[in-house]
Formats: sequence, C-alpha cells, structure tokens
Amino acid sequence: MPAPSGERATLSRDLADFLIELSIALHKHAMYPEGHPSLAPAAAAVTRRAAQLLEDRATVSLGVARNQLVIEGVATDPKHPVLRELAGRLHRHHLGAITFRRGVEEGEVADALRTLAIEAERTGQPLGLGDRARLTAWPHVQLHALTYERLELTDEAGPAPEEGDARAAQLWVGLARAALATAPEDTRPTPTEPAVIAQAIDEHSKAGTTAYDQVIVGYLLQIAAELKTAGSTEAAALRRRTSRLIRTLKPETLQRLVEMGGDFAQRRQFVSDAADGMAVDAVLDILKAAAETSHATISHSLVRLLSKLAVHAEAGAAPVRLQADAALREQVQQLLAGWTLPDPNPGAYGEALQRMARAAPAGTPRTDHHATEPDRLVAMALEIGTMGPRLPAAIGRVVAEGRLAQLLDALEGGAADTAAAATVRAQIATAAAVQRIVTREPIDFKLLERLVPLVGTVAAPPLLDALATAESRGARRGLLAQLAKMGAEIAPVVVARLDDSRWYVTRNLLALLEELGPPPPGFSAAPYMRHTDARVRWQAVKLQLKRPDQRDEALVAGLRDQDPRTLRLALSIAVALQGCPDAAVPLLVNRATDRALPGDLRALAVRSLGYTRAPAALETLLQLTAGGRTLFGREKLPAKSPELLVALGALAAGWRRDPRALARLAIAAASPDGEIRDAADPPASRS
Repeated sequence: MPAPSGERATLSRDLADFLIELSIALHKHAMYPEGHPSLAPAAAAVTRRAAQLLEDRATVSLGVARNQLVIEGVATDPKHPVLRELAGRLHRHHLGAITFRRGVEEGEVADALRTLAIEAERTGQPLGLGDRARLTAWPHVQLHALTYERLELTDEAGPAPEEGDARAAQLWVGLARAALATAPEDTRPTPTEPAVIAQAIDEHSKAGTTAYDQVIVGYLLQIAAELKTAGSTEAAALRRRTSRLIRTLKPETLQRLVEMGGDFAQRRQFVSDAADGMAVDAVLDILKAAAETSHATISHSLVRLLSKLAVHAEAGAAPVRLQADAALREQVQQLLAGWTLPDPNPGAYGEALQRMARAAPAGTPRTDHHATEPDRLVAMALEIGTMGPRLPAAIGRVVAEGRLAQLLDALEGGAADTAAAATVRAQIATAAAVQRIVTREPIDFKLLERLVPLVGTVAAPPLLDALATAESRGARRGLLAQLAKMGAEIAPVVVARLDDSRWYVTRNLLALLEELGPPPPGFSAAPYMRHTDARVRWQAVKLQLKRPDQRDEALVAGLRDQDPRTLRLALSIAVALQGCPDAAVPLLVNRATDRALPGDLRALAVRSLGYTRAPAALETLLQLTAGGRTLFGREKLPAKSPELLVALGALAAGWRRDPRALARLAIAAASPDGEIRDAADPPASRS
C-alpha cells in the first residue's frame, strides 16, 4: 500500500544500521594503522550485520552515487553526514556498487575494508580504474568498477565522455541490465533497445516480484531526475529511449511501477521531474499512472486537452510545437500543485481548466498585442540597426517574461555595432539581470555564462550574494566556477567580503581567491589561519602555501594546527619541498614523537626531519631508531614499525656523513629483515 501523504520512503532499520556500521568501520580503517585494536571489532561488526541481512536474501548490493547510496531501491539521504562520507569515499574510487554474498567471513571483510580505506587521491589510482583482480579478490565480497567500457550508448571512437554523458549512459545500461536480470559477472553485451527492456519488465511484472519492481523504479526515478537538468547529447538520447520505453510498457505495468515508486510525495516528485525532462507523450502516460495509484482523479476532459497539446507538441507546425510543449509541461506542474488538496477538483486544477478553455488556438489572428510582439520588435530593430521609441519597453517585457536567452540569441545573430544592439546590450547587461537569474531555482548556468561576460565585474556582487545563501552543493559549485572565470579583477570584491560571520562563506571565498590567481597587493590570508573553524584554517593555509613569500609562515601555522586535515597538508608540503624553515623543526620533532597522532602523519613528520640540517632533527631520528642494547652491550634497533622504516630512510637521505647516523645505518644494513635493510640503503643513496 502506498505511504500516507507527506511521508517519505526510508530505509529499514536493519539496512540503515548495516550502512552506518560499514561507514564507521571504513573510517576506522582509514584513521588507524594496521594492527590497531579497534580494527578487528569494526570488521566483525560489519560481518555480523551482513550475516543478519543475508539470512533471508542471497546477496546485499549497495549502489554508489556521488553523495548517497542506493540499497534495495531506496536512496539514502544525501545530507546524512556518515552515509554521505561513505558514498563519497567509494565514489572517489570509481566504484559503482558493492555486493555482499551469503557466507561472508570476517577475514575477507577486513581485507576489503583495508583496500577501500586507502584514499584514491593519495595513490592517484582509484580501485575502479586499476587491476580488476583486486575487485574480485574475495569469495563473498565484490567491488564493481564504475567504468565506461561497456556502456553501449557512448561513442568509443570519440573523446572520453563528459560527466553528463557518462551518467546518462550509465543509467540506461544499468536499467537494461536490471530489467533483463543480468548477473554482475556476465560480460556479454547487454541489449539496450527500449522494446526489449519493456518486454522484460512486462514479463517480470506478471510474476509480481516486488524487489525487481523496486530496482526498476529506482532507475526510472534517477533517469527522471537526470533529465530534469541534463542538456548533453547523450541525455537527449536517454530522453528518446526512455520515452519509447514508457510508450511500450503496458498501462497496468506502468501503474504498478509508479505505485512501487514510494509514497505520495515521491510519486508527485517523479511526475514533476518527468514533466521537466521527458518527452510529452511519456509525461502523459506517467501522469495518468500516478493519478490512478494516488487516487487523484483527472477528468477525461483535461486528459483530452493535454493529449491534444501533446499532439501539437510532437507533430504540429514549427511555431506551434514549442508553445504546445511548454504549455503542456506548465499545466502538468500546476496540476501537481493541487494534488494534496482534499477537494477532488482543487483550485489550481480548476484554474488550469478555465485558462485552457479561454486560450485562443495557436496561430489565430488577434486584434490586441500577442505574446511574441516584443520579441519581433527587438528582432527587427537588431536586423535593421535602428531603434524606435518602443524598443526599451519591448526589451524590458522580453526579459520580464523570462526570454532573456532568446534575446541573447538575437543579439549574437545581428550586427554588434549598431545603436539598437548597444541599447539592447546596455539594458540586459546589468547586475539586476544577473540577480534575477541567480535567485531562481534551479539556476540557469548556461544563461548565466552567456550574460556575465557582457555585464563584467559588476556581476560579481550578485553572484557572491547567491554563493553565500546557496543551499545546494551543485549551485555553489556552479557559482564558484562562474566567478573563477571572471579572473583576478574581482579579487578586491572577494577580499572585502572575507570577514563574514558564517564560516562556510569565508571558506568558499578563500577557495575562490585560490582559483582567481595572484591576490591583490598587500593581501594575506594569515589572519584566517587562526580562524575558529578548522575548514577555514585549512583553506587559508592552502592558499598561503601557494605564495612563496608567505609559505614559511603558512607551513609553521599548518604544523601547529590541531586539525588533522590541515596538519596533513602542511606535512605533505614539507615533504614535497624537501625542507622547511628553522621555526618548523621543533614542531616536526613534536609531531614525529606524538603517539596520539595517526601513524601516517607521524611518518610524514619523520620523513620531513630527514631534509633538515638541524641538530634536533638528528637527535629525534636517532631516538626513533634506538632500541637499547643487547645482552652483549651492542646497540640494537627497536621492533620494526612504519616509523622505524621512515626514520632509517630519513637518516640515509640526509645524515650519511654523521658518525652516529652511519653507525645506526650499519646496524640496519646487517639486519636479517629485508625491509629494514632496504630502508637503510634506499635506491637514491646507492647511486
């Protein structure tokens, strides 16, 4: 039965607990060194949760998106911090899914967690792009690579697919494989014809397999959401294929799938996304199926009117097609607004009927001004290069009615040096026009990209205002990219806004300054390296490290910071530079001997000491490699550890002329352990 109105489909408790346990275990494996006492219990907890889930199912598979996971047809909340971090880590490894099979054992779970815990950014080689044997190294745990090798919709002879193209192809092939019940290990080409997929879905729907229907609906929901904003060539192909699939499905099958798609609110969102992105005939089919499953009656008269609009949108005359298409989608969206009302004929629905009944047919002559008149006035003015008294008002009306893109098309297609073109350009290239675009949801970034170069630097304030209030990560990313294209000219405007009480605003502005290039003369991010929020400090240190004249100060500040991310950044730079200022040496000594730090951070600090010539550095390296004396009074090394190996390498790299260092290296060279011998005599020192 569908969930009551207003409720959201959520994960079952056991699935949610499993995902959270998996995320916690993976975080521990990334944080603690191998052999830490916290790791074995974490792997055991994941194995126990998986075994409970696998008592009544053969496999448990979780799909990976950029910031959320999909398990058994239900997507996790992208704002959930723990699950978002897990999805992000797996996505950076270019993994599309993970499968756990019945019989999974603790040893293989622990080994898989160790493999996944290594950050892809550190190795430069995500698991999904590396050796395929690593993905299937365990009998009951399998990692599935997110690759484009088998996506039949991409052009293998052309360049690498863009993110939108790859996402569209991935969704369609994933739907095909799910519909045809293709096994993950099956390497045969998957049929991707809509008719074949529709036939498979119809046949499975007869069997009443709930899990199968949930998977299919999960893909349809993702496709509808993708088409809502996608504009690539591959997305256009996905739109055509999805429309043919919807048309081919039997009505009862489509109704069953929409009913399985979740609660009332989710079905309404599905129809809304479909109305924005799919072909009009598919929109009508989905609308009718959703109305049936949600008991939201649509009159036959309205269905006939919408069907007539669909015919005009598909096969009408060229001037009529765009109007009919836009009108149909607008009516569907307004109709959805009334579905939550108790009245079976809600107000928005009745108003839509009345407005459509009064509207004149497309192409019917009218005595008053029709909607396209201002567009024609502007087009004629640009074509003949002469402006009249009605041109400013016509431009204002076109902009107010949301047709700025068409106005830019006309401006780009005409002569650029006429008085009319100058008038149009001056009236639309304003900060107010940019403000109108960025306050609409979703932001039209394609239109923004065309307008901002005309507006110039005065476009920066409204863009920065929108960046400060944007709630969507995608919107913030798009605004940052647009601002970065404006160049260093807007840097003073950005600097003037840095002292904001909201930490995320300051962090984003510092990141923008990094993208803009050289900062204004006299500017320094040093005050923000002492900010109360660690994320701001990390960004400030990162910015300062790129400036040679500020690098030493930033390095010292980063080494002093208690935030592991900022400390890791400073240590990595110290290793990369193979040197550091004298003021940083005591900090490196402290970090190298701080047992509270993770082992990888201590190892970076030890390695950095090998590049200094400070006596304190040598004393610390000798201390780390001192293991006391044998029964016969000879010096010996401590037990082998990552810190010992790095310390020996640091002595070999920077202190070979010191007698005490040479003595310690000689002890290591005589060790029966090959790793210790190699650490004391690295290839670089042999030459």
